[in-house]
Amino acid sequence: MTDNHNYLGMDRDPKLKLKADVLMLQLKGAGYAAIFCLVAVFAIWFLYGMGLLLPEESRERPDPTPFSYNLIVEETAQV
Repeated sequence: MTDNHNYLGMDRDPKLKLKADVLMLQLKGAGYAAIFCLVAVFAIWFLYGMGLLLPEESRERPDPTPFSYNLIVEETAQV
């Protein structure tokens, strides 16, 4: 007796194996993308929660480096 169980009907459609492999690769990639997005969201939530643990006075203080974003613009003579 043969152990060949052709449940998917591969004898009728020879491209079915290729389609199944492509589908599984797409689902695997979608799973990796979902895991990456969830990790990013949890990291942002963690940083937000850490910011909430700071004392209220530290959140109301001015920027310690207020001049770090100033750009020096030099004027040139127009000819």
